[in-house]
Amino acid sequence: MFSLLLAIISLLYTTVGQAGGTAFLALMAFAGLPSTEMRPTALGLNIVVATYSTWVFNRNKVVDWIMLRPLLLSSMPTALAGGLVVLGEHIYKTLTGFVLLLAGAVMIVRHGRTAERGCETPLWGTLSIGAVIGLVSGLTGVGGGAFLAPTLIALNWASPKQTAALSPPFILANSALGFVGVLFTGQFPAPDFGLYAIAVLAGAAAGTVIGLKWMSQTTVRFILVAVLLIAGIQLVRA
Repeated sequence: MFSLLLAIISLLYTTVGQAGGTAFLALMAFAGLPSTEMRPTALGLNIVVATYSTWVFNRNKVVDWIMLRPLLLSSMPTALAGGLVVLGEHIYKTLTGFVLLLAGAVMIVRHGRTAERGCETPLWGTLSIGAVIGLVSGLTGVGGGAFLAPTLIALNWASPKQTAALSPPFILANSALGFVGVLFTGQFPAPDFGLYAIAVLAGAAAGTVIGLKWMSQTTVRFILVAVLLIAGIQLVRA
């Protein structure tokens, strides 16, 4: 059942250009996984999903690598640094809970943003945003896409369609560096990680094919926001 839920999360998130790190953490919080397994498991699953999505988007030549480079340049070192930091269980759950709540909030704010990119992206802005999101990604195990996409849209630096293509490679790079850092601290994924990886890969493959053919973005956003907010509150109160 846990693997099936992971596959469903992966499917839902890939329909909106995300990997699912925040929801993976939310589900693991519900399941009561120890904090020492939550972060590496979420990062590992992010890598699986984002690798597939990146391959699909790059094959179709829709990734704006010029815009993505400064984001990766600043986020990858901080993601590695964040992964090397081991927080106490209470601090980790509280921080992750706030991150989930913030992710839910920004997804609500993101609602209705459909305009095309309206202004140039300043280098200092992309470097700053990348560094902050990378650090949060490494510390908590989120991929960062849930923050990158709404931030770029809110600042009118990219359209939803553009952010959908930018998010997977951004998530992949930050999750990979964060995962390396986490492994160096002696934290490892859950014992059934292989089964979970197969499940999320199947979900990602289905999600990219299905898109939003049978589900509106409003419905997907409502479900994901509900999960993030409930899990965030649960972790903060833990």
